[in-house]
Amino acid sequence: MALSNQQYESIMRRYEQTRDANRHLLEEHRKAVYERIPQYRQLEESVGSVSLDSARRLLDGDDSAVSSLHDHLIELGRQKKSLLAAAGFPEDYLEPLYDCRDCHDTGYIETDDGSREKCHCLIQQELSILYAQSNIQDMIARENFSTLSYEYYQGADLERFQGAVRICQEFVKNFSEEYRNLFFYGTVGTGKSFLSGCIARELLMQGFSVVYFSSLGLFEHLAHHTFDTKEKETLYNFCKDLYNCELLIIDDLGTEVTNSFVASQLFSCLNERHLRRKATVISTNLSLEELRDRYSDRVFSRIISNYTICKLTGPDVRMCKKRASKPDNPA
Repeated sequence: MALSNQQYESIMRRYEQTRDANRHLLEEHRKAVYERIPQYRQLEESVGSVSLDSARRLLDGDDSAVSSLHDHLIELGRQKKSLLAAAGFPEDYLEPLYDCRDCHDTGYIETDDGSREKCHCLIQQELSILYAQSNIQDMIARENFSTLSYEYYQGADLERFQGAVRICQEFVKNFSEEYRNLFFYGTVGTGKSFLSGCIARELLMQGFSVVYFSSLGLFEHLAHHTFDTKEKETLYNFCKDLYNCELLIIDDLGTEVTNSFVASQLFSCLNERHLRRKATVISTNLSLEELRDRYSDRVFSRIISNYTICKLTGPDVRMCKKRASKPDNPA
């Protein structure tokens, strides 16, 4: 899931290009204002002389110099906005321009403790590259609410599937306001992965960060970076994104070779995401009993207590579609 150095540097160059373009645009704005409002330039130039005068007063022992400067600057700001408005410019026309106001187009935000963390816009750019390298784009093109069909379900199977669809739609609708996790289980081909794809597409369209992994791919990736001593930094970044993305989808849990490492890593992932209040969607062909026996009571308890459980039953829809697409045998 980590980017190559070349991919990361390409993103950083785009940030630099964005900053340059916005600085150029701001200068064009400033020239237009100076041409139309000569008084505006005079007010801006007066800020320096006012500040210098206040500094001299402060050195001479005038304790009111700072508050006086503050009041004066506020008044100059009011006059500048008034001039802009009178000339038909927006009040913020000469404010610094940013595509992302949170990180000021740097990709990073300074935290209260002085460290830096990735901005949401950088995370989204990284994920966009990773989506292009995975099969999630192809998957959500096929598997979304617009292609949903109840054709192959009947009776209790239909009721379960309809109920699961309603839960998915509510999950998407309330995603930004309600922390919730989903667990789909049941027989093969009953729509578990399909519903995960529906959720992924809807949230991606709304700009949320979504990471999709098959269970096999996830644990292979974790094992590769964990047991390679040269991959410590890559493992750290991988786990950071894994724990902090807004939605993690783990598809086909149980298809990997399950051992103590896998069980431990699965619990760590689910636990960390729960502590961070980050949503997770899991699908599996395992029964609840098989889930408990294979991954430990800790994993089972975490899922049962923190996930909405959706059981899906019925025919293998994929096989039904495959049979329906074949021409009838000649008599």
